[in-house]
Amino acid sequence: MIKKRISLLVLFGVISACATTDQQEAITSNGSMNSGESDAISSGADSANPVQVAVEPIIEPVVELENIFYFDYDQAILGSDVRAALDAQSAALRSSSVAIRIEGHADERGSREYNLALGERRAKAVADYLAIQGIARARIEVVSFGEERPVALRSHSSDYALNRRVELK
Repeated sequence: MIKKRISLLVLFGVISACATTDQQEAITSNGSMNSGESDAISSGADSANPVQVAVEPIIEPVVELENIFYFDYDQAILGSDVRAALDAQSAALRSSSVAIRIEGHADERGSREYNLALGERRAKAVADYLAIQGIARARIEVVSFGEERPVALRSHSSDYALNRRVELK
């Protein structure tokens, strides 16, 4: 039963690969159509063999945008790399109307209260930059988690650096 299905699929594939359309036959060897042939194909003038021209939509490549922005120790200042990433992000956000949540984070050094305030300053710095770039303040929500949601749990300088961040959601 399975062999029969596979055989039918292969046979169907061979038959459909060998098929040509009137439009393909009208294309000359250099890849262009003669003007008379192109008029007949586009207008469907040959009533015995009407041709349907399929138009493929143009698909733009998906650009991966940064949504995590890192900060130096005890800082809420946007670096040039963060500003460049936010410029790309703001261009994409201007073409939509979705709400934006900006979450500020800190590493575990310092008191809980201090880290909550630092996370908020970082998130507000990103929110201010996006607002300057034309994103409506009404769309932006700022939240600080301080040290409460680390992505790296060890007490090492590289782990601290990963936890000093703002996430755009």
